[in-house]
Amino acid sequence: MSVCGVVGTPPELERGTGVPAHVQIERWLLGSIGRGELAPGDRLPGERELAGRLGVSRMTLRQALARLELDGVLVRVPGRSGGAFVAEPRADCDLTGVAGFTEQLRRAHPRARTRVLTARTVPAPAPVAAALGLAAGEPVHEVARVRSAGRSPVALERSFLPALPGLLEEDLSGPLHALLAGKYGLAPRSMLEHLDPVVATAEEAAELGIEPGAPLMRIERTARAAGGTPVEHARDLFRPDRVRISTRSGLSAPAPPPGHRAGP
Repeated sequence: MSVCGVVGTPPELERGTGVPAHVQIERWLLGSIGRGELAPGDRLPGERELAGRLGVSRMTLRQALARLELDGVLVRVPGRSGGAFVAEPRADCDLTGVAGFTEQLRRAHPRARTRVLTARTVPAPAPVAAALGLAAGEPVHEVARVRSAGRSPVALERSFLPALPGLLEEDLSGPLHALLAGKYGLAPRSMLEHLDPVVATAEEAAELGIEPGAPLMRIERTARAAGGTPVEHARDLFRPDRVRISTRSGLSAPAPPPGHRAGP
């Protein structure tokens, strides 16, 4: 992270316009980030210095910084070596189609990377066996990975797959769905996903670079190939401060009321 001693040209805050000073400061900082004057990881000048340059109280400045932190634009770190830092932009994860998060992350973030934590064959726990249509204890492949975008981790993924021969010898840092399709002819065609808010355990927090008890979003997914064959059961954990989850839907025309007659 670098220290940014100059944050563009401080604006002349307009008085009596009905726009509060803290809102004008927010807009200025957002503009500086949008123009590339501030990059992810840059640290703003200290509160005393920045408030003095802006001609406002530290309380007014803190109001602006708090709002930008709430919106995920800034990260504030306490302590003498801390301060306000420009946050990495959030990654988008669209659950509408069958494109996995790996592929979406690679398209959106050139610096996206993957770290494989676990790649092994284990007896299937009962919930995993039920999802994959197996008997409890049958062998399955377990693959756990940490996804990062920019400087920090954004997701912890744990997938259970049928014990397909040779799968664990493949490159598991890429999209698993593409591997299933290309090597085994088991392209996922449909997925059922459940979303739940959870809190991070100590082990999960260590992998994701957050504090134990921090909020996470869990997505539990079962993917099926053509004909309904289960090919993956996954439990993914996403940092909501770094990932925005979305879906898309279309609205059909409302049904006509009873007795309605179409026009000529």
